[in-house]
Amino acid sequence: MEFEEMKKIWNNQENEFYFGINEAALHKRIQVKRKTGLHISNTTELMLIIVNFCTGIFMLSIHSTKPSANTFVYLLSGWMFVIALFVLISRLRRLKRELRFDRSMLGDLEHALAVASYQVRLSQLMQWSVVPAGILIIALMWNAGKSPWITVAVLVFLIVTTFAGRWEHNIYKNRKRQLEILQKKLVSKG
Repeated sequence: MEFEEMKKIWNNQENEFYFGINEAALHKRIQVKRKTGLHISNTTELMLIIVNFCTGIFMLSIHSTKPSANTFVYLLSGWMFVIALFVLISRLRRLKRELRFDRSMLGDLEHALAVASYQVRLSQLMQWSVVPAGILIIALMWNAGKSPWITVAVLVFLIVTTFAGRWEHNIYKNRKRQLEILQKKLVSKG
């Protein structure tokens, strides 16, 4: 719970401190967390859909004109289309589930927590999607006869991408954990 938003009130009758919650400020903070989560989810989903779909089309258009098209190009393009379709379906389901939350403080908190959980799952799935894509990219380069140094550079890039994805994933997990702690405190106090 965000105790910076609390007011200290002196109870003269029992000579004890009483801590009250500024509910309006807390509700506003929860709404900001919810809106931030929604913005991040929307941006991530749209980027993943557009980038994967356009990359798949681009790869197909470039390599379909060559007489000896590589099978790995078609597999990688197919994988990109599968990822784009998966994210699109996930987005539509997420948007449909948003209608079930009320606009109370607890409803907004549950909504923010649902969005944070979705971000964690999507981030984890996208991390795992790098593995098949990486295998297909390296197989494509190897089959096309590219220099081993280029293949090594791509492999290093994929490893760095994986670590960056884990770093991002940990940010989403921490946001979710903060919301869960806040929810536990609100439910136990209420």
